[in-house]
Amino acid sequence: MRLLRTPDDRFADLPDFDFEPHYADIDDPADGIVRMAWVEAGPADGRPVLLLHGEPSWSYLYRRMLPVLAAAGLRAIAPDLVGFGRSDKPNDIADHSYAKHVEWVRALAFDHLDLREVTLFGQDWGGLIGLRLVAEHPERFAAVVAGNTGLPAGDTDMPKVWWAFREAVENAQVLDIGRLVQAGCKTTLSDEVKAAYDAPFPNEMYKAGPRAMPGLVPVRPDDPASADNRRAWSTLTALDLPFLCAFSDGDPITGAMAPILQRSMKGAEGVEHPTIAGAGHFLQEDAGAELAEVIARFVAK
Repeated sequence: MRLLRTPDDRFADLPDFDFEPHYADIDDPADGIVRMAWVEAGPADGRPVLLLHGEPSWSYLYRRMLPVLAAAGLRAIAPDLVGFGRSDKPNDIADHSYAKHVEWVRALAFDHLDLREVTLFGQDWGGLIGLRLVAEHPERFAAVVAGNTGLPAGDTDMPKVWWAFREAVENAQVLDIGRLVQAGCKTTLSDEVKAAYDAPFPNEMYKAGPRAMPGLVPVRPDDPASADNRRAWSTLTALDLPFLCAFSDGDPITGAMAPILQRSMKGAEGVEHPTIAGAGHFLQEDAGAELAEVIARFVAK
């Protein structure tokens, strides 16, 4: 597996993102050492909140949430998935799989950071990966907050808008990351912010991760990840872990998952699930401070 590493100067002077990067070498038995990056804020002994991003963003998405969570006394940790942000980037789409991404995040969160009593927040692929981790390692988690995400197993069809997104990503000669993020937001992003989302990807060679992710979502019952996701769903629905849905009111891709999660998860019973108004798919970008306050209040309970 050939790995690319984005030059550090690509991350200089990004707007509202002066968090110090941290790095860990993840030893992958099949592919060797893969470096993962993360940023964090808050006291080192604060209750950990693991913030997992999705496609095609990176930890920059959490820049408005990290200070709010830190002010609440929480240790907010936002990794970059492999292929994104400051993390190493396999340059072949075939180097990416759902199982590998679950294992890479597991190794960072548990082997390297040794996180315990974790509150997960997962959006988009952050939920697809994070919910698998919760199901497979429930003893490490204290609570779950799901926002604009799900755990597909290929047993029901994806929305038409998702298929259009997948086709656009697969067929684009030049994948415009900033434009894709803008398309998932209700607010208008400045040119500087869109450039910050582009920063990890100097050219098309670095974009195998964003190009791979839509094709890794299970869309058939016999998808390589379908059986694992069904097992995870069965485990999750029986867990007593407190479970909060904090979805936006403007995401056509995942919006239908909110009521399914609320009625299926045992830990969601009796919980008041907020709707983040005026936000799109990337609710962290559209309403980050509000979302962070929702998470902080939930952890405090």
